[in-house]
Formats: sequence, C-alpha cells, structure tokens
Amino acid sequence: MSDITLTRAELAASVHRALGLSQRESAEIVEGLLEEITATLARGEEVKIARFGSFSAHQKGPRVGRNPKTGQEVPITPRRVARFHASPALRAAVNAESLEQQDKAD
Repeated sequence: MSDITLTRAELAASVHRALGLSQRESAEIVEGLLEEITATLARGEEVKIARFGSFSAHQKGPRVGRNPKTGQEVPITPRRVARFHASPALRAAVNAESLEQQDKAD
C-alpha cells in the first residue's frame, strides 16, 4: 500500500493537463462534480458512474456501542451514511495495477 493520497487540488491539476483548461476552471469542475454527488446523496438518491461504481445513502438504525477505554455502554443515534460499491471494471483495474506492482517488487 502507498502512503500517497490524491487530493482535490491534484484532481484539478489532472483535469487542467488533460483538457487544457485554466487551473481555476479545472478546480470548479472538480468541486462542481463533488457537490453534485453530495447533493444527490443528501436527497436519498443513488449516483451511478459507469465503469467506476455507485454511491448510495444508507440509513443506520440506533444501536448500543461501547466506549473502548471504559467499556461503558453508549447509545449511538440513527444516522445516514454514504456507501460506495466499486464496479467490476474498477475492481479489475485496481487488481491489475496491484499485480503489476507486486511483479515489480519481486
């Protein structure tokens, strides 16, 4: 596993290089995309991106958890969480990349 993280700024820079748009326009595209995904999930709708995956909002019910330090029971309130399911194409690409990195290391 790598300690490298892809940031919003790096995504915007990638859009800038690929499309030749200004840095500002590229950043606006990335931000707009992320805002649209967030707003759609907030409405309870699903986001499907072909050959990438799907995002959905899932309702979690109330439950009882434990404080790991004290062992005391703590109620956990119901909440909505975002879930991501990778497409088979994305999983295959990630696994192919992982295998290539293992071969280089050997």
